[in-house]
Amino acid sequence: MSIQAPRGFNDILPGEQYGWRDSYRWQRLEEIFREVARLYGYQELRPPMVEYVDLFIHGVGATTDIVTKEMFNITPRGDDPDARRMAMRPEFTAGLVRAWLENGLYNNPQPTKIFAYGPAFRYENVQKGRFRGFHQLDVEVFGAQDPAVDAEVIKLGLDVVARLGLTGLVVSVNSIGCPQCRPRYRQALQDHFRPHLGELCEDCNTRFEKNPLRLLDCKRDADHPAQRTAPVTLDYLCDDCRRHWEGLLSHLAAMGIPYQIDTRIVRGLDYYTKTVFEVLHPKLGAQSALWGGGRYDGLIEIVGGKPTPGVGFGMGMERVLMVLEEEGLTAPFADRPRLDVFVATLGEAARPVGLKLLYALRDAGLSADIDYLGRSLKAQMKYAGKQNSRYVVILGEDEVRQGVASVKHMDEGTQESVPLDQIISHLRRAEA
Repeated sequence: MSIQAPRGFNDILPGEQYGWRDSYRWQRLEEIFREVARLYGYQELRPPMVEYVDLFIHGVGATTDIVTKEMFNITPRGDDPDARRMAMRPEFTAGLVRAWLENGLYNNPQPTKIFAYGPAFRYENVQKGRFRGFHQLDVEVFGAQDPAVDAEVIKLGLDVVARLGLTGLVVSVNSIGCPQCRPRYRQALQDHFRPHLGELCEDCNTRFEKNPLRLLDCKRDADHPAQRTAPVTLDYLCDDCRRHWEGLLSHLAAMGIPYQIDTRIVRGLDYYTKTVFEVLHPKLGAQSALWGGGRYDGLIEIVGGKPTPGVGFGMGMERVLMVLEEEGLTAPFADRPRLDVFVATLGEAARPVGLKLLYALRDAGLSADIDYLGRSLKAQMKYAGKQNSRYVVILGEDEVRQGVASVKHMDEGTQESVPLDQIISHLRRAEA
């Protein structure tokens, strides 16, 4: 029987040979994200990976692909007193809103600026850059309407990837209006697409009545002539949305962020209002969006709170790491942690002394390891080299009798005898 990971799920593994799946690269990306988020004044919130389906039906949208096609639903046991259906989270924003409300974070000084990261799950058609189990870096701001905040979250994401050396990105922005001006735009879309319904896919026909903005998000009919001539949201914005839109563009220009206006961006979730954006990289082809987000001023009210503005983004970790690999950007991962000391022992008398030294090294804050397979000294040295150890402390029975050990500096190839009770201080001096 051959057991493999489910299709669309990936193992993240220790070792450079695994490319974008190298766990150290993931750790570095997470570290950089945390550092940048904290520089911007964001604090971490860790929501559960499972939420009630109702949260996504009402928050994300009952007609979205996520809810109708892509969620990994969980059916509780029959004897579960709380028998409502649950689902693995397909995205972060709705769960973070729920946590903000349930835990009364609105009572804290506002706005609330939070970040989160971790796995999410969608039953996708697996292809390059699109998986069923994927990971996101997420930031959200609750309680601020200022378009400067929209610009801030865009800049935050750009600062993260800039630390990784990633350039050549395209920031695409649009505004999809608000509940006051969107009805006119919805009507304009329906008037435009109605004569073409017989030529459009089944999904488009379903969306036509329930959420015509999603017609612009269709991948199957993206090249249909009616798509290219469809009305654009910017022509239907109310005065408030237009001021917000112009404010966003002004802030992006002031920050020196190049952008393009793409009126086809509507995002795939129903909660968006006003600003929507995507950051693209051409190396990913059809899945060129590394991250995207926007404003959702009605979501908190939909989930059960008071009317509260919000804005944020979700960045695909897999996609960022895949692009870094394709661009050959390995410098951010060059400072890979090394094993400080490998303790090589030879003979029964040396073994307990080596183990005692091993734990003393670790207690002193030095990473250390020892052979557990009974290998020869030559094999232990070879293994220490593969572990990229800085030093090897060699203990044989003669060294134990003399109260010393041989310390080999692996980078320099030098070796010297050091009293056992001075090993740690010797290594610290060597590193100074």
